[in-house]
Amino acid sequence: MLNTVYQLKSPRQFEVMFKELELDSGKLLVRPTHLSICQADQRYYQGTRPEEIMKEKLPMALIHEAVGRVIYDPTGSFCVGDMVALIPNQPVEQDAVIAENYLRSSKFCASSVDGFLQEYVQMEPERVLRVPDGINPSAAAFSELASVSCHALNRLFSLCHERMEEVAVWGDGSLSYLTALFLRYIKPETRLYVIGKHEEKLSYFTFADETALTTQLTEDFAFDHALECVGGAGASAAINQIIRHIRPEGTIALMGVSEELVPLDTRMILEKGLRVIGSSRSGRADFERVFAMYRQHKELTAYLEHMIGAEYKVRDIKDIRNAFEADIHKLIGKTVMIWEE
Repeated sequence: MLNTVYQLKSPRQFEVMFKELELDSGKLLVRPTHLSICQADQRYYQGTRPEEIMKEKLPMALIHEAVGRVIYDPTGSFCVGDMVALIPNQPVEQDAVIAENYLRSSKFCASSVDGFLQEYVQMEPERVLRVPDGINPSAAAFSELASVSCHALNRLFSLCHERMEEVAVWGDGSLSYLTALFLRYIKPETRLYVIGKHEEKLSYFTFADETALTTQLTEDFAFDHALECVGGAGASAAINQIIRHIRPEGTIALMGVSEELVPLDTRMILEKGLRVIGSSRSGRADFERVFAMYRQHKELTAYLEHMIGAEYKVRDIKDIRNAFEADIHKLIGKTVMIWEE
């Protein structure tokens, strides 16, 4: 059968490709229905990645945050019509020490292989998870981003010291929102601070104990550990501000992506004996943790829906481009494209 694939050919230019898709007795066929636009997609769409990277990657179908409906499953793992989340990380090997999302051999949709901006996608059964009942499909679309937050928190908890009376999350965007939200529910006894640059965005973090602008921090402000969700041009200032305020022997989890090298105050890292860890992407286990949280805490649904910034029904390249352009100018939340039948 022919499959329609919407590939980014060059910055701001999509093209339709028709690719032969052969049904596989060991793979599901899923029709993506709700697709969430990520900052990584925007870096390709706007052409802000280095020129050599753009030449290497394009043309490529974008989107690695999506849910869809099962339309064919020869394995019997799912029912036709099931709403499922698509796991973009595609490992080709297992390692006893290194997680699947850090194996250099792993493929990742919308990075090293085509993403989910297609009419149909073929998926291994273990790369698909049934979406819990009661979740708004548009909110479920960014389950991958939620899994990234859970992965980072799990790494932080396993590597930091046991004192976790106060934890700070730096950033006021979607990644920081989900990271802070899951931290709130996983460690409800921990005092949660969210530090950002925009008062209007910080007003969404109603579940935090305190929010503050980066310009409002006093010299005596301190915490045990921190998660950095800023990235980009603001990463250096954010990380160095964390280093300045974190207590000795604290752990800093870096989550924000930056294209340029980031200068850090290594002298103070040494003086305080800090531990700095990187965290990127996620794996199946992280999706499972997210969905377990959704089932355990039904009220999470309301917080997730606050993150739906805009929904756009799409049928063709023009609609897709309009959604990407609108996403550039959003204040907060996730832009979700909904395929019209």
